[in-house]
Amino acid sequence: MPDPVNPTPPPHTTTTTSTGLPSNVAAALACIPLIGGLIFYILEKQDRFVRFYAMQSIIFGGIWFLFNMVSWIIRSIFWAIPVAGPIFAGLWFFLAALIHLGLLVIMIIAMIKAFSGVLWDIPYVGPMARKQIGEA
Repeated sequence: MPDPVNPTPPPHTTTTTSTGLPSNVAAALACIPLIGGLIFYILEKQDRFVRFYAMQSIIFGGIWFLFNMVSWIIRSIFWAIPVAGPIFAGLWFFLAALIHLGLLVIMIIAMIKAFSGVLWDIPYVGPMARKQIGEA
């Protein structure tokens, strides 16, 4: 029976990374799209848990960045349309805001899972990250 006073930690919380942080904290910080992922992917060479979350963050952040660029172009095109353009641009702005909210929720879920010590794949992104770090 598990001890309620001293529960056993999740699988990735006790090891220390080369950054000096516990594995779960480093992985949660690595979930910050692009910047956190790049920093921890460069600094961490041994802990595959942190490297997975860092690579997943790099890919996810890249997708988020590309969405922003495409969204900006679409909004610019809509604004150039006479009369109905502002209506289309407003509708696109609303849709883009919903997509951004969804991406933010996915990022927060990944951070919580990483901090909990759970290896969680973002749909479509996780398998790409595994392939990049050699865990196919």
